[in-house]
Amino acid sequence: MDPASLQVLISRLTGIADEMGAVLRRAAFSPNIKERADCSAALFTANGELLVQAEHIPVHLGSMPASVRAAIDAFGPSLRPGDQVVLNDPFEGGTHLNDITLVAPCFDGERLVGWAANRAHHADVGGMAPGSIPPEATEIWQEGLRIPPVVLGPAVVSLLLANSRTPDERRGDLDAQAGANAVGVARLAALATPGAPLDEVLAYGERRMRAALSELPDGRWTFEDMLDSTGPAPSQQHSSRIVLRLELDGESARFDFTGTDPQRPGNVNAVEAVTVSAVAFALRCVTDPTIPANGGAMRPVKVVAPAGSVVAATPPIAVGAGNVEVSQRVADVCLGALAMAAPSRVAAAGQGTMNNVLVGGSSWVYYETVAGGQGGRPGRAGMSGVHTAMTNTLNTPNEALERAYPIRVRRYTLRRGSGGAGLAPGGEGIERELEMLEDCTVSLITERRVSQPWGLAGGGPGAVGENWLLPGGDESKAAGGSDKCTVRLRAGDVLRMLTPGGGGWGTPS
Repeated sequence: MDPASLQVLISRLTGIADEMGAVLRRAAFSPNIKERADCSAALFTANGELLVQAEHIPVHLGSMPASVRAAIDAFGPSLRPGDQVVLNDPFEGGTHLNDITLVAPCFDGERLVGWAANRAHHADVGGMAPGSIPPEATEIWQEGLRIPPVVLGPAVVSLLLANSRTPDERRGDLDAQAGANAVGVARLAALATPGAPLDEVLAYGERRMRAALSELPDGRWTFEDMLDSTGPAPSQQHSSRIVLRLELDGESARFDFTGTDPQRPGNVNAVEAVTVSAVAFALRCVTDPTIPANGGAMRPVKVVAPAGSVVAATPPIAVGAGNVEVSQRVADVCLGALAMAAPSRVAAAGQGTMNNVLVGGSSWVYYETVAGGQGGRPGRAGMSGVHTAMTNTLNTPNEALERAYPIRVRRYTLRRGSGGAGLAPGGEGIERELEMLEDCTVSLITERRVSQPWGLAGGGPGAVGENWLLPGGDESKAAGGSDKCTVRLRAGDVLRMLTPGGGGWGTPS
């Protein structure tokens, strides 16, 4: 294809994924999807390679090919027009149980031309605590309902609803996901006529990535970072190392995590698909963000993640925080290694956590990740109060939060002085206080409460985050909370969270 026609084709395909995401958000019931946009959409080729994606959530999109592959392997040619496969099993193509993926085949007559898929974080799918990411979990069964690839139908929906604390919300979000895929299938079928050069899209992505890698210096670099803990128990309050050896050789790259600590009891373990998604994110940031994010762009990239490690967990270990916290640290080590190869292209570490807050009461569950500081960048300060790295969600507006849940937002502001010092300072974190208006259960899963977001090129580290509980809202009784915990709060109690700042870049002038 000539360059103009190829770009038009890519833009039209990407527009389909964008439209899928818009349908999903507008039709969803939960504030987590409707307001925060905790969902992602993409299109795939007939053989399951990522064709295009919307600019949604990196940890969703980079791991979604594993879900499509699981659906294809489970059902192959048996699916017919109108069928959709649903799954959330982390060990069969999923990430963590909250992320439910729907995969729909696209036909032109009898010819399979591709797949439409979307993933959305459901606020509750059962388990031992509201929100389905219990910090105390050590086995996958404690985290909620586990769905292997199955064809979506009334019986499956009924099973899911029976296991959720918020069944009406789940039904509405599932319907929105199904509708989004229906739109994607219809649009793709109209575009993927016989002779449509979809393979050219992947080939172009591969050429662009190979060209970008060839511009980086050849060599080998090692970088490591740590996760603060694996859970709330004293035996879990020990760090886990993530080690990366990066090898760049001509037009190829190898990300080898050999030497990373083994998986440990707790839910701070990631399946391999999550690790691959973090590699794809970091590489795209450092090479050229205009490279099409498709399966072709990952062909020159090899990821080695030892089975049974914290970056490639095996069953039956719990993995709820792997998607939200381990993914952040994997991105950090990838960017840290790439900073050695291309120091002028990489920012200092961002906040390095999603600051997960899960609150559940009588027939309601609230979930949110809280923003923080971005790392300072060569020639430019880090942004303040933004979601960084593997999450690309929004916040829940205070008005929407207070309307949907018995919670009052008492304070929401930037955390002054939390960004690392530097020629390009790190961005500021956030100070946030939530007052509970009825008795409820609160779970926190956070990181960077011990280890600091690192600076680069002489820049200083960002401030660590802090979690506080104020019984009855009384400042004199404020008590520091654990980085990962589940607590019972009464009406009037206040949760205060101070999120980390980003690291600084460059020696301060």
